[in-house]
Amino acid sequence: MEGLNLTVAITGASGAVFGRELLLALEADERVARVHFVPSESSLRVIAEEMGLAGRTYLLEKLLGTEPVKTVQHSEAEVGAAIASGSYPSNGMIVLPCSMGTLAAIANGMAGSLISRAADVTLKERRPLVLCVRETPFNRIHLRNMSLAAEAGAVIFPVIPAFYFRPIDSTETPRQFVCRVLAHIGLPQPGAFVWKAEE
Repeated sequence: MEGLNLTVAITGASGAVFGRELLLALEADERVARVHFVPSESSLRVIAEEMGLAGRTYLLEKLLGTEPVKTVQHSEAEVGAAIASGSYPSNGMIVLPCSMGTLAAIANGMAGSLISRAADVTLKERRPLVLCVRETPFNRIHLRNMSLAAEAGAVIFPVIPAFYFRPIDSTETPRQFVCRVLAHIGLPQPGAFVWKAEE
């Protein structure tokens, strides 16, 4: 069986470390053949402020800590990229973190950027689309847009970390969240915490 072909977007919501953990997991997963990575313009500022990684140049290498093998980076303005077409074979898309602006564009079919266009294509082709929304509190517009996106076929997967696995450091929480996201699309990860009822 050929490896999976996935799209990952990081947008301008807080929580860039979650996106990095997702990219690291997919780059290491032998079941994945190709990852198309699209950082939004707003995400570049968040990544710089939260992680100290400035600029678009070599951003992927900075996030991964090494040269990528299977992951390719696209500009948000690159609307002619392969992932903007339904004829391009894809196994799904994950937006982590997903800002409310990106959610609004996707929920309302405003496919003006590569991220919103790729998500629109993912929905119309009935492929998995996971929107890891990141905001608090939610207003009614946010809630309506989540409902619209869910009705169109997206999975709303809020960035709400768990703590029952007793994380030992600040990296374990985003890593375990990413494990949950990937398990949801059929890619269970080694080292993922699985709750076991007391015997």
